[in-house]
Amino acid sequence: MSETVRTTTVPRTSGRVYVDKESPAAYQALVRTAETVRATAADAGLDRILVELVNLRVSQLNGCASCLDVHTRAALRAGETSRRLGVLAAWRDTELFTARERAALALAEATTHPADALAQERAYGEAREVLDDAEISAVIWVAITINAFNRVSILSKHPVRETPAR
Repeated sequence: MSETVRTTTVPRTSGRVYVDKESPAAYQALVRTAETVRATAADAGLDRILVELVNLRVSQLNGCASCLDVHTRAALRAGETSRRLGVLAAWRDTELFTARERAALALAEATTHPADALAQERAYGEAREVLDDAEISAVIWVAITINAFNRVSILSKHPVRETPAR
């Protein structure tokens, strides 16, 4: 048997393996998938804020602190408001989100919890009213991709560290 030589040293303070560092080729394939999905979303007409709302809602459902940190900052850079981000977990109970955003969020939740067939049917029904096939497909791909990144970060226990103020 041949030995695998690791070129990256990762601190094991959490007792977890950073699977992105341990298997960089697999992680880079996931990054390339995310880049393709981002282009697919843009081609379908989904704006960056809607994509980031999907990323954030899925990350909330999965409890991924690292992805919540990254995508909150991305959403703010894209022009999202702190008010809407603050109520995103309760999006159904506000009037702050458009019909398109609500449909995308419902689809994202159905993608994250696919065993809930009733929620899936409801989400598709709502989406059909305001999104076309390309938009529906793009939202689902965004949700699938962030779910994958959530698993990488959660299982690796990626830390969220304080960043210096600018």
